[in-house]
Amino acid sequence: MTVNHTLPAAVEAIEHGIDVGVHIGAQLYVSQRGEIIADLAVGEARAGVPMTPEHLVLWMSSTKPITAIAIAQQIERGKLDLDARVARYMPDFGQHGKDRITLRHLLTHTAGFRPPRFDFPQDDWQTIIAKICATPIERDWEPGEKAGYHTHTSWFILAELVQQVTGERYSDYVRSHIFEPIGMNDSHIGMPVEQYDNYGDRIAIMMNTAKGERKPFIEPAVHKAWATQARPGGNGYGPTRELARFYEMLLAGGEYNGQRIVSHDTVRLFTARHRVSLYDHTFRHTMDWGLGFMVDSKRYGRDTVPYGFGDHASQRAFGHSGSQSSTAFVDPAHSLVVALVCNGMPGEAKHQRRMRDILAAAYEDLNLA
Repeated sequence: MTVNHTLPAAVEAIEHGIDVGVHIGAQLYVSQRGEIIADLAVGEARAGVPMTPEHLVLWMSSTKPITAIAIAQQIERGKLDLDARVARYMPDFGQHGKDRITLRHLLTHTAGFRPPRFDFPQDDWQTIIAKICATPIERDWEPGEKAGYHTHTSWFILAELVQQVTGERYSDYVRSHIFEPIGMNDSHIGMPVEQYDNYGDRIAIMMNTAKGERKPFIEPAVHKAWATQARPGGNGYGPTRELARFYEMLLAGGEYNGQRIVSHDTVRLFTARHRVSLYDHTFRHTMDWGLGFMVDSKRYGRDTVPYGFGDHASQRAFGHSGSQSSTAFVDPAHSLVVALVCNGMPGEAKHQRRMRDILAAAYEDLNLA
């Protein structure tokens, strides 16, 4: 464990989670106004291996904003249009009622083709894209007027659009145009096989801790294939401090250490509220949304809104959270960046309570409550 006395309540909350079995370890990174407040690791990365800040952890759906910014770059360069129909770029996508879906609908989870009718990682990329294109729009779904979180389908389509207009593999594109320029050198969405082998025990194992169990979320026999094929909506790997660096770049208006990723105006566009007061039919709760970014929605129920940024986050907070495990966000009201990954998936109710407790404690440690 990296001792950090500036966030004692947050560390205590993480350690409590280990004691009661909701996770076996965690990484927490906090910075304010560009100054690192905490870069700590607690517990284990895998059985018998102490967690360090250098371990690569699974971001789950906290991966999604990377894809959103890759799309934003194409919009800035005039290669894509936010309000163009997806079928303009991918004619096969327009099958079965999906011809009126736009990029904006994909980014706001209002497109209406949620069911993932493919097998990952067994299916290759082109098979997945073909199966998604053949998926019909859901019954009684008007794009833009009905909301429902798309766990993976729309994110494969967004990543395929990046591939088509750039001529680069999605995994290579995000490495070259987002990760490497800002020093996210150990971050990947579909890491090379040889890199996976070289990392070895540096890759932390996400654990299924539901019902008191402690077993890998991804079976060891398929973990390598799972980590080395790109799943744009949910299999980013990297140290939590590097995921936080992505948000430090956004807090700084799209630039980090002299490297411009997107413009300040694009950051404001993508993190503004584009979907307001719509009931989400996946999360079963009213939630607002940016373009590929979650935005603070506790106005609709402080104790009930899922995957929020904690009780004390301002209404200006934006970021994204990952299934039963992670969150990363910017709170512009406090010039704050927070990234947290717990390697334990304990079930929705326990996870929501755990994250609220840790995030509330971090704000209280910083006297921001």
